Amino acid sequence: MTPFFMSLERSLVAFALGVAVLTGAVWHFGYDRALDQLSLQAEADLALASDRLSAQLRRYRELAVLMADHPGLRGLEVPDRLAEAEALLVEVADKTGALDVMLVGAAGRVSVSARGPIGRDMAAEPAVRRAMQGALGASHGIDRVLARRAYRYASPVFDAAGKVEAALVVLVNVDTVEQTWRGSTPAVLFSDRQGEVFIANRSELLFWRRPEGQPGLFPPDGTPLPFRADLRGGHEIWRVGWGPYLPGRALHLARDLPVIGFTGEVLVDLAPARRIAALQAAAVAALCLAFGALLFLATERRRALSRANAVLESRVAARTVALTETNAALRREVAERQEAEAALTRAQAELVQAGKLSALGQMSAGISHELNQPLMAIQSFADNATQFLDRGRTDVAESNLRRISDLARRMGRIIRNLRAFARQESEAATRVNLVAVLDSALELVEARLAREGVALRWRPPPEPVWVRGGEVRLGQVFVNLITNAADAMAEQSGKAIRLTLIEEEARVRVEVADTGPGIAEPERMFDPFYTTKEVGASEGMGLGLSISYGLVQSFGGAIRGHNGPEGGAVMTVELERWQMEVAA
Repeated sequence: MTPFFMSLERSLVAFALGVAVLTGAVWHFGYDRALDQLSLQAEADLALASDRLSAQLRRYRELAVLMADHPGLRGLEVPDRLAEAEALLVEVADKTGALDVMLVGAAGRVSVSARGPIGRDMAAEPAVRRAMQGALGASHGIDRVLARRAYRYASPVFDAAGKVEAALVVLVNVDTVEQTWRGSTPAVLFSDRQGEVFIANRSELLFWRRPEGQPGLFPPDGTPLPFRADLRGGHEIWRVGWGPYLPGRALHLARDLPVIGFTGEVLVDLAPARRIAALQAAAVAALCLAFGALLFLATERRRALSRANAVLESRVAARTVALTETNAALRREVAERQEAEAALTRAQAELVQAGKLSALGQMSAGISHELNQPLMAIQSFADNATQFLDRGRTDVAESNLRRISDLARRMGRIIRNLRAFARQESEAATRVNLVAVLDSALELVEARLAREGVALRWRPPPEPVWVRGGEVRLGQVFVNLITNAADAMAEQSGKAIRLTLIEEEARVRVEVADTGPGIAEPERMFDPFYTTKEVGASEGMGLGLSISYGLVQSFGGAIRGHNGPEGGAVMTVELERWQMEVAA
C-alpha cells in the first residue's frame, strides 16, 4: 500500500471517529434540550388537567352551598314538604349530573335524598362531620350504596338561631368528570393523601398505590411490575412496563392540589424527545460526512455563488425600487384613510347633535307649555301681590312672592336642562350622577308624557349613583328611549313607562319598559335608518337607537332590547360603575 493511500486511510478513520464523538455529543445535548421543552409542555398539560378538574368539582361545591339555603328544604316534618323536597333534589341531581343530592340531619342520617335510601347513616363521613361543625366539608371514596366513585361536598344548614341543624351533601360522579378527558394523551392521574390513585384518564391505573417514601406505583393486589426511576438533568424519568396504553419511558411530573386534596401527576412519553435527538445527531453526522465532498467542490461553488450573488444584487435593487414605490402608495393610502376617519368622526358628532335638536323639536310644544304656564302664574301672583300690598296685607303678598320665586327657579331648571341637552359635548367620559341624568331627561319629556296620558313609574334611589359617561350624551340616550316608548304606545290604551335602576358590583343597569306592542325585529333594531314608523315629517329617520347604541358603547357600556314577559318592549342600558381607584 502506497504512503498516499495509508495517509488517506488514517485520515478517514480519524474523521469517522471524530464524527462518531460529535454525533454522540449532539445526541446527548439535543436529548437534554428536548427534555427541557417536554417538561414545559408536561407542566402545561398537568396544569390544564388540574384546573379542569378543580373547575368541574368547584361547580358542585357551589351547588352544595347554594342548595343549603334553599327554602324548599325547610319544614320537612310535614309529609307534603318532604315529598316536595325529594322532587327538588331529584330535579337538581338530573340537571347538574350529580350522583346524588341529600339532606343529612343533625344525627347523621339522611332525611331526604335524590337517589339513595332514606335513613342512611352518614355520620362517619369526614365531609359530613366537617359540615356539622359549621364549615364546608369535602371527602372522596367509593359510595357503598351506589357503588360508584364519588367526591362529596357537604355544606352546613343553619337554623334561625345560627346553629347547624343539618348538612346538604352533593355526591359528584367521578366517572362523569373523567368522561371529557379519559384516554387523552398524556397520561394524567390524581392521587389522594394516602397515595392511592382515585382519578385518572387511564382506567388501568385506578386504585394503584405509591410505596411510602418511594417513587412509582403498584397495583391494588400488590403484584410487582417492571419499574425504574432515574434522574437526568433535574428531570425524573420512569421506565415502566404497565401496559400497551402507557409509555415505556416517561417523564414524570407532580403538582400538589391542596384545594381538592389531591396530587396531580403526568406521564409524558419520551419517544418524541428521543426522536428529535436522533434526528439532530443524524443531521450532524450527515453534515460532517458531506463536509469532505463540499471541500472538494468549494472552489467551483465559490465561483457559482459569486455569479449568483451578482444576479441577486440586481434583483434586490429592482425589488428595492418596487418596494419604495409601494411604500409611497401605502403612505398616501394611510393619509387618505386618516382623513376619512376624521371626516367620519365629525359626521358622527354632527349626527348626534342633529338627533338632539330633532328631539328638542318634537318636545317643543310641551316645553313651551311648561314655560308658558309658570309665566302666566308669575304674572297673576305679581298682580295679586301688588293689590295685597296696597291693602297692607304683607303676609299674603310675601306668600305670592315666594311662589313667584319657586316658579322662576322651576323655569330656570327647565331652561338649564334644555341648554345642557342642546350643547355639543366633546369631553371624554367622566364621573356622572346617573340619577340626576334620568331626572333631567324626565323633566324634558314630562310635558309630552302628561299630554299623551302616559303614566310614569320611577322611584329614584336616595343616594347618587356614579357611572362612567358623558352627562349630555347620556341624557340624549334616555330621552331617545323614553320618546321611542311613548311613540310606540301612541295607539294604545293604558299607557305606562317604567324606569328601573339596578345596581351591581361593577355595572349599573337601567331598564326602560313600556306597555306597547313590543319589538317586531329585535335583531335589526339598532341598524341605521331602520324604523317601524310611517315615513313623515315628524316621525324621524330611524337613527335614534343607532345613535344611542354608539353613545353607550363609547362609554364602555352596552344597550340591548327585548320583549317583556307581559308584552311591551324592554330596553336595557348597562354602564360601568365609576371606580375612584381606577380613575386615579
